[in-house]
Amino acid sequence: MIVDCAHYKDGRRQDEGKLPLDQAASCVTGAPGEFIWLGLLEPSAEELHEVAERFHLHELAIEDAAVAHQRPKLEDYEESFFIVLKTARYDEVAEQVHFGEIHIFAARQYVIHVRHGEASGLVGARKRLEGRPELLRQGPASVVWAILDQVVDDYQPVVQGIEDDIEEVEGQVFGEGDQPTERIYFLKREVIEFHRAVGPLLVPLEILESGGLTAAIDDELRRFFRDVADHARRTDEQVSSQRELLTSVLEANLALLSVRQNDVIKEISSWAAIIAVPTFIASVYGMNFVHMPELRWRIGYPLSLVTMALAVFLLYRFFKRVGWLS
Repeated sequence: MIVDCAHYKDGRRQDEGKLPLDQAASCVTGAPGEFIWLGLLEPSAEELHEVAERFHLHELAIEDAAVAHQRPKLEDYEESFFIVLKTARYDEVAEQVHFGEIHIFAARQYVIHVRHGEASGLVGARKRLEGRPELLRQGPASVVWAILDQVVDDYQPVVQGIEDDIEEVEGQVFGEGDQPTERIYFLKREVIEFHRAVGPLLVPLEILESGGLTAAIDDELRRFFRDVADHARRTDEQVSSQRELLTSVLEANLALLSVRQNDVIKEISSWAAIIAVPTFIASVYGMNFVHMPELRWRIGYPLSLVTMALAVFLLYRFFKRVGWLS
């Protein structure tokens, strides 16, 4: 589905509404600062094929853009570049992270982005860039910056959401409630997947901020790419710290579970030992030996009961003192 298609010239949008594809392709004359910005959301194979034909996109890049689950990367196809970004959005209600992808085709005459998933909308990036015509005059490079800036900025709420979840499970681990082993495991999986979105993006950002691919990025715009790269590096450091912290929380949770299991075993063993002594005494008298001298005593029966009660009391005091009974 085509979300928006616009013709830009000298830092201004030249049309009011969404341009048809055939008209958009004919608008590009190759003049400096003139280009088409086309946005697609989960396009069908037919739509993607039509866009590829209109703008002469490389077949290998089209093959990657047709299917999600690509890793972040930047590829040079001589006349154009292909960039893959991983998007992320934190769901406050479900306390989950949703991931998506953005595939960008960039050349001197056009920028085409293909979105998979709803993790990051780009309406805000388009409006923000249209409000800065001095940047928009830089051409497609400014659009690439706007998209990257939007995606990387959207990482920060995800980092904060995961941080809150980690604090919550820490409280559960060291509290008296249910042990959140399963939640820690799935939270760690989310952090690992988040790291796969952020970590591989650092290399393409370093290439863009250094101007290693094209001279079309001037020094002023390169500063904006440098700012995005700095934010991405900071996010990557935070995600790495969260991975380490979750590993420590999981280990602490397993250690505490082991300690609590040992406490339960100790308590069961203590009560078993306490019950065993009077059971043994009673079983001896239950054998009904006729020649047991204490059977002829008047205090024999009460004495055996007192002996059992005393044994139970002494064992209870002993296990209580050594900490086996709570």
